[in-house]
Amino acid sequence: MPERIISQQAIRELLSKQKLYEGLLHSQHGVRQPIVESLVHRQHVAEIANRLDGMPSQAIAGLLETLPIDEAHLLWMCLPDARENEVLWELSDALRETLVGSREPRFAESRINAFDVVDGRVRQVCIGGRHDLEGIRPAWLDLLGATAPERRYVGEHFGVTLPDPGQTTDLEISSRFQVDETGSLRLWSNFLLYRDGVSKSIPVVFIVHQGILFTVRNEDLPVFRLQGQRARSQTGSAADSIDLILDLYGADVEYSADVLESIYQRLGEIGRQVLSEAMSDEDAATVLAGIAEEEGLNGRIRGNILDTQRALFFLIRSRRLLPGQLDDARQILRDIDSLNSHTAFLFDKINFLMDATVGFININQNKQVSRLTIFSVVIMPLNMLAGIGGMSEFSMMTADIPWPSAYAGLAAAMGLMGWATYLMLRRLGTGRRRKGR
Repeated sequence: MPERIISQQAIRELLSKQKLYEGLLHSQHGVRQPIVESLVHRQHVAEIANRLDGMPSQAIAGLLETLPIDEAHLLWMCLPDARENEVLWELSDALRETLVGSREPRFAESRINAFDVVDGRVRQVCIGGRHDLEGIRPAWLDLLGATAPERRYVGEHFGVTLPDPGQTTDLEISSRFQVDETGSLRLWSNFLLYRDGVSKSIPVVFIVHQGILFTVRNEDLPVFRLQGQRARSQTGSAADSIDLILDLYGADVEYSADVLESIYQRLGEIGRQVLSEAMSDEDAATVLAGIAEEEGLNGRIRGNILDTQRALFFLIRSRRLLPGQLDDARQILRDIDSLNSHTAFLFDKINFLMDATVGFININQNKQVSRLTIFSVVIMPLNMLAGIGGMSEFSMMTADIPWPSAYAGLAAAMGLMGWATYLMLRRLGTGRRRKGR
């Protein structure tokens, strides 16, 4: 038996027990009756709330529809306030009016905007609740962070299925761009989001159904804000849903180009640091981290514009573009080709800076090994003298000399020999550098 059915049966049993206990307590009289009644009520409310916590809103609404009115009121009182709005989206109008009166479900944390095209100019219509959707037929409906009940209601209102963009990534590559059985155009594309040094690819679903463009996304994107401002201020920028899609793709390419310029600037600063006269290992580690970050951002931009390129090719092959729209799509494709060459150049520059940084790390390691080698060469003759000084023959040879003087002379000889060895190695190193020049 599915877990959802088990939870619904358990909630029904708890509601029945609550009614039974209330009836028994009301039939009894005593000083402590209100206290007992309160304790029993709170216990049942806690158990019901615990059961409701793991149930989806659609299942809760289905359970409310099947319960008697008094039990439905009791279950609604046990529902947490944070989940009331999402359950209201699933209830029928009759039961909703019975439970909460004239209160309507609201688009809580999501933002749903409708755009009309009037004389070539886009006009925005804010959507706050279900009544705002009545009687409008926009050219573009943008859903940002909409929950499953909200997407379901909006889709049923306009006769289209609106998926979750976060779940469409599991689809096969071939199904990301398609025309479904109803003739609706469906596109799944990635858009770049670069904010506070962190870059992400945000999936966006485009659906063109009966002349209306639906965009579904879970995060705010600068491209959509920019395009909304342009469409409202420029006359004749958009005539239908295909124009809006092309404008969004074009704005995404422009946004990617701006981010590429910032990569150029940061790589220039890293290059000046790499090509400086000296670089410590700590500086090299910082530089490598910066190069890796820019390489990841450059790769994400390249992946996104290639995805946009594939979407535009699909639109061209679908034969839905008018001659002017076809020219716009080809212009965006030319811009993408130029960006591809820029990303390839940046990859080459990143590889050069990476190799140069690794070379500096190798040089620093070689210097450390060279210092250790010089130290070992200088110490080697001193070890020989120290070994001689520790033999019994040395004591016999210096028997007539006071031992402090003998060992002081030995220490002086060791110092002179070490200094002479160091000067000899330094002279050899200087001669090799002059010969190299």
